[in-house]
Amino acid sequence: MESLLFLLFLVLLAAASAAGLTADSHDSADWKPTEGGRRPRSRTC
Repeated sequence: MESLLFLLFLVLLAAASAAGLTADSHDSADWKPTEGGRRPRSRTC
């Protein structure tokens, strides 16, 4: 029964995502800039 409820939750979440009812909670402050997919080392000295 638990697995059925979990599957139902995932289906509802996928349907809400497909309908555009979800939002990305990340903002630009969460992401550090990358150079070719790699983060440059912080040079504070």
